[in-house]
Amino acid sequence: MSYQPAPVRYDTMQYNRCGKSGLLLPAVSLGLWHNFGSVDIFENGRKMIQHAFDNGITHFDLANNYGPIPGSAEENFGKIIKQDFPGNLRDELIISSKAGYLMWPGPYGEWGSKKYLIASCDQSLKRMALEYVDIFYSHRPDPDTPLEETMMALDHIVKSGKALYVGISSYDAETSKKAFDILKQLGTPCLIHQPKYSMFERWVEGGLLDVLEEYGVGCIPFSPLAQGLLTNRYLKGIPENSRAAKPAGFLQKSEITDEKIERIKGLNEIAMQRKQSLAQMAIAWLLKDKRITSVLVGASSVEQLQNNLGAINNLEFTDDELSLIESVLRR
Repeated sequence: MSYQPAPVRYDTMQYNRCGKSGLLLPAVSLGLWHNFGSVDIFENGRKMIQHAFDNGITHFDLANNYGPIPGSAEENFGKIIKQDFPGNLRDELIISSKAGYLMWPGPYGEWGSKKYLIASCDQSLKRMALEYVDIFYSHRPDPDTPLEETMMALDHIVKSGKALYVGISSYDAETSKKAFDILKQLGTPCLIHQPKYSMFERWVEGGLLDVLEEYGVGCIPFSPLAQGLLTNRYLKGIPENSRAAKPAGFLQKSEITDEKIERIKGLNEIAMQRKQSLAQMAIAWLLKDKRITSVLVGASSVEQLQNNLGAINNLEFTDDELSLIESVLRR
């Protein structure tokens, strides 16, 4: 049976303006970093994307190296778009991709050269069978390539019709300012910044958020749940099927100390008092700052995605709740 989008898909989602642009993004966006690659169950990923769209998630975030194997998340996403989003439904989606990390061997397969970024964008479009992406990012700053070259590549990608907007990811505040100035001079202003940001990872508060506000650039944090730490999964230690239990995962057992588990338990108690799951509170905590456009969540199941979506039902915090959260995080 073919997929038919829910007629009420826009009724409950909150949409926020991205910086000073004309673009609105859903408060919750879906990232395809994990669980959408060639090693994963295709139909599970397909059901999550359908469920996301049925609940107002219009923004789907990828990168050239997402998988594993690298590139396979884009390939699978392209198949889902072809099967389930024909015709004008593409115009209801915001699709983003990125390049910056290792994608192929040799001197042109990573970082921020014009050669790599433009080739990467072309490859991503072919994998997804798209004419353009809505947002294309420089995935990370390159210390050895002039910033002007990387930004000129992004400008070229927009002016050649391969992307509508550009963004940067994981750039510090000072480098971001320089990038924004270059892009503005080129006539392709930066739309959005994608930093790692959560209750446990707060470097963006040291100046980056102020820069984004000053320049009118949106912000979409990734890893808002700290690779699953800010969920109920680790309340009793490390479960066997968790990311931390995998030897090659991004979350290592050494990161899950007794002190961190105590903080997780303390935060979970506050979330329960708010009648939220810990994951929902962690997402809402980010969205309380009006400089945050959207929060990029990952999911391994429809149920997990639905739980994350529940965050938008309670986005307000009292001063007492915020003080309690800070006291737990300082333990």
